[in-house]
Amino acid sequence: MSTPLAPARPARLSLALRDSSTMLRRNLLHARRYPSLTLNLLLTPIVLLLLFVYVFGDVMSAGIGGGGADRSEYIAYLVPGILLMTIGGTLVGTAVSVSMDMTEGIIARFRTMAIHRGSVLIGHVISSVVQSVISVTLVGAVGVAIGFRSTDATALEWIAAFGLLALFALAFTWIAVGMGMVSPSAEAASNNALPLVFLPLISSAFVPVDAMPGWFQPIAEYQPFTPAIETLRGLLLGTEIGNNWWITIVWCLSLAALGYRWSKAVFNRDPK
Repeated sequence: MSTPLAPARPARLSLALRDSSTMLRRNLLHARRYPSLTLNLLLTPIVLLLLFVYVFGDVMSAGIGGGGADRSEYIAYLVPGILLMTIGGTLVGTAVSVSMDMTEGIIARFRTMAIHRGSVLIGHVISSVVQSVISVTLVGAVGVAIGFRSTDATALEWIAAFGLLALFALAFTWIAVGMGMVSPSAEAASNNALPLVFLPLISSAFVPVDAMPGWFQPIAEYQPFTPAIETLRGLLLGTEIGNNWWITIVWCLSLAALGYRWSKAVFNRDPK
């Protein structure tokens, strides 16, 4: 008796794309049906943006500029950091969503179905990146509404800035997926992902690194958010980028590879 032939490579690719798009649609529908988590995570960077501009703006701008207060100058300094912080906040929802899938039995059901195994992870990742881009766009619109302007940036620099945000979101999404997979509950996943929200607070998002205490400067400088923020400022505001662009790319590629291998290893582990 002859054995059935394995699907040809183009057929396998077609099935993987079909199943991944199905999982993407599933995750986007979940986000639409449960908007409260997304709204809560989106409100945090908006509140911080308004707080630092309208409550601390004059004092912070005077301290950074070394002269008179200029709130508009501080808005320009602050918005790139808030945009990166928005991505970090969105990742909490990703970790929670993945954890719910892993603990509520749906993954066990998926394992018994004739679907591409990687499509479950790919669906979560692409859905998270899409939500991050939408969130960044909304927060950016708030920044423009309160006075943020990027008059010197060319179309190519805007495209590069958008690519930087998408790459950053992709890299950290894989880390968030891994966090969600190893978390025993949705609450634990939320707690495990909190460092992704707090890291921007100890970066150059709100004040320059050289304005921090000497012992704290290496912590702020050698973490992924600071070079990404400085690169984004350089693209949108024309400030000096220096080595920050390639440091950001190295961080993103390394974190994406680490998160992918971690998530894949946990997902392929036999369920207990």
